[in-house]
Amino acid sequence: MSPVSWILLAVALLVVFWAIGAFNRLTRLKNAIANAFGQIDVQLKRRYDLIPNLVEVARKYLAHEAQTLEAVIAARNQARSAEQSAAASPLNAEAIGALAGAEQVLGGALGRLMVVAEAYPELKADQTMRELSEELASTENRIGFARQAYNDHVLEFNDAAAQFPTLIIARLFNFQTQSMLASTTSEAERQPVKVSF
Repeated sequence: MSPVSWILLAVALLVVFWAIGAFNRLTRLKNAIANAFGQIDVQLKRRYDLIPNLVEVARKYLAHEAQTLEAVIAARNQARSAEQSAAASPLNAEAIGALAGAEQVLGGALGRLMVVAEAYPELKADQTMRELSEELASTENRIGFARQAYNDHVLEFNDAAAQFPTLIIARLFNFQTQSMLASTTSEAERQPVKVSF
């Protein structure tokens, strides 16, 4: 073999090894996104389990506020369904978007429940209600941290997939950019929900 052939072979091998490395890095980053969503999923399930208990305690005191309680349960069921779809396909932008929308509806319904509950001193004084509210607030914090970790992984993956020359591998093997989980989309929804009992 001539020296030129050896050089071409060496360059070809370098390109192949680089391509394998880029593919493996993108795959690792994509798996990190799925893992980060799994952490969100755990906290969402925990929240979905707390909500019926919270509503049941509130039901004793808010009998004439049945519409508010039913709205919370309906929003919880919708969010849980969206969460299950997103968990089945955590890299599907539509499923993640549907989950974000359902979570916004649930957050609004919970906020209305908390506002209504403020008018009932007996409910605010109920020990079980206070404990559930504290647990819910703690879970909301965990969801926030898990969402941030998820978004960090999405950003790292999207950056890697958009940078040259890894962009070539991303396009060749159809590594699609991923959607971040935003907590809300409108300024009105960005106002904090007051939870106090």
